[in-house]
Amino acid sequence: MRGYRLWLVVIVLVTVVCGWISLPSNPGIHLDWNDDGDYNDPFEMNKDLKVVQGLDLQGGSRVLLRAALNSDQYDDSTMDQAVKRIERRVNGLGVSEAVVQKQEGGRIIVELPGVSQQEVAFDAIKSTGLLEFVDFSTAGTIPEGTCVLTTEQVKIAEARLSEGETPQAYSDYTCEGQTSDAPADPAQLQADGTPFQTAMTGAGLADAAAANIGTVTTSWAVNFVLRDNGEGVDDFVNFVATHANQSMAIILDGRLVSAPTIQSDLASAAAAGTMDSGIITGDFTRDEAEVLAAQLKYGSLPIPLDIIAFDTIGPTLGEISVDRSIRAGIVGIITVLLFMLIYYRIPGIAAALALILFALINFALFKFIPVTLSLPAIIGFLISIGTAVDGNILIFERMKEELRNGRTMDRAIDAGFDRAWTSIRDSNFSTIIICFILYFFGSAFGASAVRGFAITLGMGLVINLFTAVIATRTFMHTLVLLVGTQLRARPRLLGV
Repeated sequence: MRGYRLWLVVIVLVTVVCGWISLPSNPGIHLDWNDDGDYNDPFEMNKDLKVVQGLDLQGGSRVLLRAALNSDQYDDSTMDQAVKRIERRVNGLGVSEAVVQKQEGGRIIVELPGVSQQEVAFDAIKSTGLLEFVDFSTAGTIPEGTCVLTTEQVKIAEARLSEGETPQAYSDYTCEGQTSDAPADPAQLQADGTPFQTAMTGAGLADAAAANIGTVTTSWAVNFVLRDNGEGVDDFVNFVATHANQSMAIILDGRLVSAPTIQSDLASAAAAGTMDSGIITGDFTRDEAEVLAAQLKYGSLPIPLDIIAFDTIGPTLGEISVDRSIRAGIVGIITVLLFMLIYYRIPGIAAALALILFALINFALFKFIPVTLSLPAIIGFLISIGTAVDGNILIFERMKEELRNGRTMDRAIDAGFDRAWTSIRDSNFSTIIICFILYFFGSAFGASAVRGFAITLGMGLVINLFTAVIATRTFMHTLVLLVGTQLRARPRLLGV
């Protein structure tokens, strides 16, 4: 019994933790041991615990993009790359279960559940994310935000020319206006009328993350890590090593982000071959720093895109279906609990407790991970409840067979769980494999609804392996400890 008492302690702890997470007014987990406000030190965490609703529950935005090139200047593989990178960028901003789909005519549709800061999301979707580290040693003082022409931009523009077209003059290059109604800005050139020299593009970066670097006031920057043997990394390191105390510009999508001076210690590290990271500073807000980090982390778009339509989607269409689904789920759960209590009696109590624990763990994980609750995801969860009940029925029927064959109650309970375990394990694992396949197809083809279904169903099956076997078994032995005498005298209480 000692082992079951230990499991009972574990179950109580799990119940308390999951119950706390599931509280509607849960404040979240905010551990900042040194009170510096950045939550980046070991064992620090800044996590809100809330239910993330899908587009069908809370509404959101729908954006229609179109390739800003002629159809002969890109192919299907280019559009596929654009779709995947937009999806990664949007997910990197924390927009869960966004839908990004390719359509005919060089169009891409993006659905963003619960997006409140639409301009931030639009910047991440539309901008190419072309980051350049540029030799600015001869530039003098140029304000941030200035449109700057570089050798890399010229190289990309000329690569997009169709056969027979003539490259445009450097003086004709412009940047889009910084607002939708602002005119295009002419590009800044060097004093001799040539583009600034690009030392490395963002392709040489392995990772990027927004970071709070302020000590007194909040100031945001982007930390980046160089890619081992990445494109242009060696040239960039050599450039830094030979340009100590000179300016280096950081250009994003043709506009100057910042122009820091290369510090002598960084140049020394580059010369010694130990430079593997850096930091991009600028007048960033937190959202701007996160957008830039997502753009750098997930790469530039292979083609420029224009936003041609924007719609706000309300939750009304899915609200009725969701309400009815939740109502059906509650009725179904109550019906199943009544059936288990009436048909299996005392074992039914253990099954009901395990089922409540199963639902509590699932909901707590939905909030902690978080899992986006759309209508398909809710259906996946409801189906997983059915599998949890199936496991208990299998165990109890095995247990009843052992009792009818003359085994004692304690031995019959153990035999019921032991003999049903392999069946429960195999059936759950086979369905988990199907969930992996559904998740793969959802990721590969942008079918996020299928992916949400696969996630909640797969999670439910894994949790079921714990609740149906460990939790139910522990509850059964606890009930035997409390009312064992009555059960031995009246086997009908065991459903026999």
